[in-house]
Amino acid sequence: MSLEVDGGFALLTLDNPGRGNALSAELVELLHESVARVVANASVHTLVFTGAGRHFCTGFDLSTLDDETDASLLARFVRIELLLDAVWRAPLRTAAFGAGRIVGAGADLFAACDHRLLAPDASLRFPGAGFGIVLGTRRLAARVGADRALRWVSTGETVDAHAALASGLATGIASDAAAAAVVAGEPAVGRDTYAALRAALSDQGADRDLAALVRSAAAPGLKERIVAYRDRVAAARG
Repeated sequence: MSLEVDGGFALLTLDNPGRGNALSAELVELLHESVARVVANASVHTLVFTGAGRHFCTGFDLSTLDDETDASLLARFVRIELLLDAVWRAPLRTAAFGAGRIVGAGADLFAACDHRLLAPDASLRFPGAGFGIVLGTRRLAARVGADRALRWVSTGETVDAHAALASGLATGIASDAAAAAVVAGEPAVGRDTYAALRAALSDQGADRDLAALVRSAAAPGLKERIVAYRDRVAAARG
C-alpha cells in the first residue's frame, strides 16, 4: 500500500495486485493508519482510494484461511467494519476510482466514499451473506435503497458499471484521467465546513453496523462457513 500527499490531496493506493488487492489483516491495519494520518493532516481536503493493477479490491483475503480461527476471523471483520466506518464519517472529501473486480469488503470501501467512479469494465459484488456475514449493508442501502441492497447482498449478483451508475452506487463512469478530473479542484467549502456538514448528516448508525456484524460473525462455525464458500467459488470456476 502507498500513500502520497500533495497539494491538499492524499492518494491511497492498494498495492498488492498479485492478490487482486485483497484485504489481508496487515493491509487493513495499514489502511487504518493511513486514514488516521490523512484525517489528522489539516492541509488535506480530499482522500482518494485506488488500486494497483487490474482490480480495485477483490475483498477479504482468504490466503491465510487455513491458519485462521473463528476468533481471528471475527477480529479481522471487526477491523474492516471500523475502517469502513472511519471512511464513511471522515471529516473531508473522499473518492474512490474502481476498475476490474470490486468485491465484498472492497465494494463496501468503494460505497463508503463520497465520489464513486468506475472504469467502464468494472463490476461489483457483495457476497458476504454467502458465508453469513452482515457487513456494509446499511451503508449500501443508503446509496441504492433498501430493496436493491437486500437483493444484491442476499443473491451475490454481479453489478456492472452501468447498473451501478443507474442505481446511485457509482457517481460516474470514466477513464483514469477523467476520473482524476472530477476531484481535481478543492471542495466548494472549506474542510471545517465539510466536516460540520458530515456531522450534521450523520445517521448515528456506527454502533448498529458493528453490532450486526458481530452478531453474524460470532455464530459458531465462521471459519467452516468461509471454507465452504471458498470451495463453492472454486468449484464454480472449474
